Amino acid sequence: MTVKKTLDDLLLLGDPRLYQVCEPVMPDELPKVKDWIDDLHHVMQQIRERYHFGRAIAAPQLGIMKRLIYMNIDRSVIFINPVLSNLSEEKFELWDDCMSFPNLLVKVMRHREITIDYLDENWQPQQWHMKDALSELLQHEYDHLEGILCTMRAVDDKSFNWRK
Repeated sequence: MTVKKTLDDLLLLGDPRLYQVCEPVMPDELPKVKDWIDDLHHVMQQIRERYHFGRAIAAPQLGIMKRLIYMNIDRSVIFINPVLSNLSEEKFELWDDCMSFPNLLVKVMRHREITIDYLDENWQPQQWHMKDALSELLQHEYDHLEGILCTMRAVDDKSFNWRK
């Protein structure tokens, strides 16, 4: 029996693992994905309870250095080995937040639209064209897979604020 990860397992700003590029999930690891997703879901629920935000979480935020994103807005979606494409030239500015530094907001620019190709939990190829809020959310989570934090995408040196 594996021990369920908790909020105490969440990697925080400064942890060197947050700056690493993640490895793809391999076909023989598919049986592990369910446990990883259970952990991601559990920790995201704890973040929601404590900080009142959280729509998605990337595996490396729990030290799972794999290309895996879990999103739960109105339903659960699992993105295995996602690839972004068709990033729109049009961008928009927003205050971004992150579970790995929950009280800090960072002003960033994100593409208004993207396409994401990924494998679902059944290892079936999927594609989703996203706009606005979903687009920025998946860009944020995808950055985690690349070892990029929104602090590294700040618009300027005044683009930081504490959450009220």
